[in-house]
Amino acid sequence: MNRHKIRLAATDDKAAVLDTLMLAFAGDPCLRFVLDTPDKLLRGFHRFAGGMGGAAVDLGSAWLAEDGAAAALWLPPGVGPDRDSMLGVVGEMAREEKLPTLGEVGDAMEQYHPAEPHWYLAMIGVDPAQQGRGWGSAVLKESLRRIDEAGATAYLESSNPRNVPLYERFGFEVMGFVQPGDFPGLHPMIRRPR
Repeated sequence: MNRHKIRLAATDDKAAVLDTLMLAFAGDPCLRFVLDTPDKLLRGFHRFAGGMGGAAVDLGSAWLAEDGAAAALWLPPGVGPDRDSMLGVVGEMAREEKLPTLGEVGDAMEQYHPAEPHWYLAMIGVDPAQQGRGWGSAVLKESLRRIDEAGATAYLESSNPRNVPLYERFGFEVMGFVQPGDFPGLHPMIRRPR
């Protein structure tokens, strides 16, 4: 019996999904490079994450665990992040001296993003109070099961090196490493159809 209750998020779950992800990403090195103060994180996270993958909630491809223990935003093939929304947050909240580096990050990420149709894991996270209990694995397992049923490719960018082994256990392969300037770095990863 599966002790983890995972479901597709409903439209009215959007705030709960984004709240869980904000807790999960509060210490993420790449996100905090942009939203580098508590005030910026609290004011900017929902807009930034909403631009990165919030469309997943409206498209029926966001996942939410019981009591908000974990959440994931998967964008289906043909749907990308809302770059204008994300860039608006970056332009408003990132320190001016970081903007050239962030531009290089964006350019480098584009080089890895698959050209073929694929599912994009924009964000996945576990409430820090629930970490180590299998919630992240449960969300990945359930969401990848549906992607595998469709015979599709999956893609993500791991912004925390500690998460790379988890993604590798689920069949993702590191494609490279993006780290211009003093940016903490991220790993583009792909998972071919199963």
